[in-house]
Amino acid sequence: MLPGAPSTSMAALLPCALTIGGLDPGGGAGIAADLRAFVAAGVFGCAAVAVITVQSTAGLRSVRTVAARDLRAQVEEVLRHQRVRAIKVGALGSRENVLAVARILARGPRRADIPVVVDTTIRPTRGDAPLLAADAWSAMREALLPRAALVTLNLDEAFALLGERVRTVSEAHDAARALVRTGARAVLIKGGHMRGPAAIDVLAMDDQVIELRARRLAIPSTHGTGCTFAALVAGRLARESRLSVSRDSLLSAIRWAKRVHHGALSRVSDVGHGMRVITF
Repeated sequence: MLPGAPSTSMAALLPCALTIGGLDPGGGAGIAADLRAFVAAGVFGCAAVAVITVQSTAGLRSVRTVAARDLRAQVEEVLRHQRVRAIKVGALGSRENVLAVARILARGPRRADIPVVVDTTIRPTRGDAPLLAADAWSAMREALLPRAALVTLNLDEAFALLGERVRTVSEAHDAARALVRTGARAVLIKGGHMRGPAAIDVLAMDDQVIELRARRLAIPSTHGTGCTFAALVAGRLARESRLSVSRDSLLSAIRWAKRVHHGALSRVSDVGHGMRVITF
């Protein structure tokens, strides 16, 4: 031990948040964005890579899915040895990876109690390569969403899961209720792609639907907005360092994440050609 270094008994006990998702070498989205959000939430970030991409702020070029056995080994190692208090799931790539993550989360009562935030990522903001295979959506709906404390999705992702277009706030109410019936604790449909002076997110939780309003911001095309919001919620839940999450604590984490996310969107950063990125 170095002179003056604190002893192990004096070390701070930090809760961990684990992200399972895609590697964006440009840093704007995926696990890189999630890890920044975890720091903003005050927790230690861990990451398991399910998808390797070639992309930058100029857009996504290609996607390669990690084998399910390798993803499973990454996640199991972290869960076995670190104090994981929340998990954020992003791009998984394949049906096999969706099922692998669902099985890991169902393994034992302690893991089943870890709050999971699922961000149902289909495609990047800019680029055509899919981040989740078409044959994986039924597995997502049937195996993974029932494990989620919160599911976050945009209008296109709601269509992919339900087969019905969501264009209005009223339709978002119906879609959120329908997705809660999959077994998810709560579902939040993001209203950033709707029109109007306010961006209205629709949250279905238990038997209630809540509208979360924020002033719509005029910002340039920005990378990783969905990743960052979902990771902020997961990080806030992990900070509470409890395996069971109450309705009030989940709603509080969502409202906190909305405030922090909206503030960060108002000052997005330029780090190169193409899209802006969120920093804190």
